[in-house]
Amino acid sequence: MSDVLITTGDLRFVGRLEREQAPQTCRYFEAQLPYTTKFIHSRWSGEGCWVPMGDEAMPFGFENATSYPAPGQMIFYPGGYSETEILLAYGGVSFASKLGQLAGNHFLTIVEGLEQLPVLGKRTLWQGAQELLIESLV
Repeated sequence: MSDVLITTGDLRFVGRLEREQAPQTCRYFEAQLPYTTKFIHSRWSGEGCWVPMGDEAMPFGFENATSYPAPGQMIFYPGGYSETEILLAYGGVSFASKLGQLAGNHFLTIVEGLEQLPVLGKRTLWQGAQELLIESLV
């Protein structure tokens, strides 16, 4: 089942929320839709695009957490040791901050458009921040 449309420039991705594995994270994120922000390239984690959210407190903790999201997996770090953030892996990722290894909740998986992920990653790395819109398909 597809739940969200992710748009950044001319790139379109369809994603599935991982409601069974990360129910609290998904409920929180769905309440934020449509979600508009910018992707920037990750600083420490490898081939990922991320959304820094500062010290914003989240109403959920860790669930379905991973340090190694696969390409097309989006994780949500609810804060604690480092700032709150969302990260989309477009290649190899070892999720970390300046304080060391982190784990984020895998809450969304891209199910259509995976072949465009390297384009998104390269644009974000070489051209800078990319506009991002995530909206519900239901």
